[in-house]
Amino acid sequence: MPRTTVRFFRADDGRAPVREWLRDLRERDSRGHEKCTARIRLLEEHGYELRRPLADSLRDGIRELRVRRGNVQYRLLYFFRGRNVAVLACAFQKEEEVPDVEIDRAIERKRLVESNQSRYLQ
Repeated sequence: MPRTTVRFFRADDGRAPVREWLRDLRERDSRGHEKCTARIRLLEEHGYELRRPLADSLRDGIRELRVRRGNVQYRLLYFFRGRNVAVLACAFQKEEEVPDVEIDRAIERKRLVESNQSRYLQ
């Protein structure tokens, strides 16, 4: 299977929310940042083949990268664009289930990318 390219969703204002979240995480929790970036590298290597407990499918084509550091759980929501492109749409720290608002945000970002890939991908 070919390597997966990981891209970041880019908002209308030019910001990439997941990239900014990772930068902030590096300052707050450097070890958590290392684990999240390692999981992103696994997504690049394994793409669709990445499964639980490292990744899981949520709904409407949205998937999650699952990162645990002690009692802290980080989630990076993504979707595939074609066969070999994964788009990181949202990232957050969770306590219990993934909040519907985060899944809905990722679905909306997926819709935006599908409507204009060159505008919304970084």
